[in-house]
Amino acid sequence: MEFQHTISSPISFSGVGLHTGVFTKLQIFPAAPETGIVFRRVDLDNFEIEANIKNVARVAYATTLMKQGVLISTVEHLLSSLYTFGIDNALIEINNLEVPILDGSALPFTNQIQRVGLKKQPANRKYIVIKKSLTIEDRDRIISVHPAKSFQIGYSIDFDHPLIYQQDFNFNVSPEAFSTEIAPARTFGFYREVEELKKKGLIRGGSLDNAIVLTEKGILNDALRFKDEFVRHKVLDSIGDIALIGKPLIARIVADKAGHALHTHLVNRILNTPSLYSLKKAVSASVRSDL
Repeated sequence: MEFQHTISSPISFSGVGLHTGVFTKLQIFPAAPETGIVFRRVDLDNFEIEANIKNVARVAYATTLMKQGVLISTVEHLLSSLYTFGIDNALIEINNLEVPILDGSALPFTNQIQRVGLKKQPANRKYIVIKKSLTIEDRDRIISVHPAKSFQIGYSIDFDHPLIYQQDFNFNVSPEAFSTEIAPARTFGFYREVEELKKKGLIRGGSLDNAIVLTEKGILNDALRFKDEFVRHKVLDSIGDIALIGKPLIARIVADKAGHALHTHLVNRILNTPSLYSLKKAVSASVRSDL
């Protein structure tokens, strides 16, 4: 897509936040070209927080944005959906501090985006095209970015659990594939960690309706949506964090046991290393076909 896009008409969501448990109403509105993705806290005099890497405050268990002390938490599922569908500009009005977790996946967001569709805008898109490879390591966690002809992600995880162990997923990012292969994958956690997380003030809104809960050998939920739903959800999260780069990315991301901290660290490193990338207003037909 050579031109910027916004959504064709407003869409609305409501529900509890996964970590705070607060009930939140959220509406997404079309926005003018060059606006970017902007959150507006309607409960705090319409205070605005831009969805970019400069406003990342916390990355423990979820990605939180903060500007002048005002928070927007658990933004990754929503941003993943907007980014994958090529929505460059949108105004997100929210009346509390955490994006609703809904069913724990991005499917409710993608369903509504598909329902209303996109509107082309009279402004050129600018793509971040990676020219050189970069690798970041943190103990046994690793993430890297490499030149490619489209936006691609290869993700690996390894958990000592009979339903997970080693899982790998390679994804050529496109709206169509995202809707069926990635968006339905739900967030997950371990039952043995529930009480400790609650003591830390987390997962106050968590339930079997919005998360996969792993027992020692199985799950408390009825069934998985995919056998490898866990690694697919990591891909979902990673796209939401990469979205904080602010422009469509042409690159291959490779991650092994990474998480929100490494995802956002990579975005920071890319933007702070101009020699790694070039900005292009248009990309080749072969790239466009993969977006």
